[in-house]
Amino acid sequence: MFYTIGEVSKKFNIPTSTLRYYEKEGLLPFIERDKNGIRKFKEENFEWIHTIECLKNTGMPIKDIKKFIDCCIKGDNTINERLETIDNHRKSVIKQIEELNKNLENLNYKYWYYKTAQKYGTCSIHKNINIYEIPKELKNAYLKNKCN
Repeated sequence: MFYTIGEVSKKFNIPTSTLRYYEKEGLLPFIERDKNGIRKFKEENFEWIHTIECLKNTGMPIKDIKKFIDCCIKGDNTINERLETIDNHRKSVIKQIEELNKNLENLNYKYWYYKTAQKYGTCSIHKNINIYEIPKELKNAYLKNKCN
């Protein structure tokens, strides 16, 4: 069964312009066209699209995704290269998550800080706050930043 670019766009919630761009950049070299030049997607292409979206959504540059796709197409002799690419990107994503978690911890503290100030109608409530009054999960952010 074949799918049109519009059907694939809806299925993956990806604009058709993005799918065309992926093809133009060589990320979808396996997409067939009919005699009128209309793209014909197969279900077996869906895993590729999912992989491309995953890599893109986690910050991998298009040129690196292209390199990865090219390696996949070349076959099993590129397994080591593909593994290295995925491992490096995975490490990068883990680092991003760690940084986001640190930022979220600080945002949670700021949220509590301003909710408390809102409750009392002033930020000065925090001038004499006892550390035991700060929720346990927010104490690290408080101690690191003592920010307002």
